[in-house]
Amino acid sequence: MFRRRTLRSHTNGTSQAAAHHCCNPSMPEQKIRVLVAKPGLDGHDRGAKVIARALRDAGMEVIYTGLRQTPEMIAAAALQEDVDAVGVSILSGAHNTLCPRIVELLREQGMNDCLVLVGGIVPQEDILRLKQQGVAEIFLPGTSTEEIVKFLHQNVKPRG
Repeated sequence: MFRRRTLRSHTNGTSQAAAHHCCNPSMPEQKIRVLVAKPGLDGHDRGAKVIARALRDAGMEVIYTGLRQTPEMIAAAALQEDVDAVGVSILSGAHNTLCPRIVELLREQGMNDCLVLVGGIVPQEDILRLKQQGVAEIFLPGTSTEEIVKFLHQNVKPRG
């Protein structure tokens, strides 16, 4: 089933129909859509804004949720915005509770191909368990924005 999506342009606010280039070579390549979210009570969003800007500069369409989002709010926004990936920025230590819940809610909504990425402070001993619970990748402090962009380009599945 072909899913048609409308992508908003960040430069002029207009809309354009988009399809992945493999379906119609004359159409422009579909932009990767990423929701950047700050769950929980953590009020520090500078890193999330840096990542959002880097993804936008790399040609992706980025939706930033703002601070203090619940997993339910994040999953609802991901569904509404029809994103390819959700980037969760977390510094509060609540990653073992919040991130699996976000994955669970996305899967309940049928968003099985939506990648969940985590960035922030995550102890090494928690990484394997988070990946087993459905987190696609975890980016620790010091990770380059180029590495995150590369991961998304390599792992987001084309739609069609």
